[in-house]
Amino acid sequence: MPGERRYNTWMYHYDPNMALEELTEDAILPNPVHVRDMILRKRLSVDRSLELNRLFVEYQKFFGETQKLGKEILRQLTS
Repeated sequence: MPGERRYNTWMYHYDPNMALEELTEDAILPNPVHVRDMILRKRLSVDRSLELNRLFVEYQKFFGETQKLGKEILRQLTS
C-alpha cells in the first residue's frame, strides 16, 4: 500500500540508522504531553489524581532518560 513501510521486506531492526530514524519519528510509548492530557481530561478524585500524578512524574522522567540512552547507543553504533 502506498505510504506504508514494508518492515517484512528488510530487517530494519538490524540497521541502527533506521532505528534512530524511527526513534526520532515516533516513540513506542505515548509522549508524556499526551499522557498528561489524558490524565487531565479524566474526572478523577483528588486521591486518584495525586496518585496518577506521582506515577506520571516517574513516567516523564524515565521516558526522557530512555530516549537519551537509546539515541546515544544508536549514535555510537552509526559512527
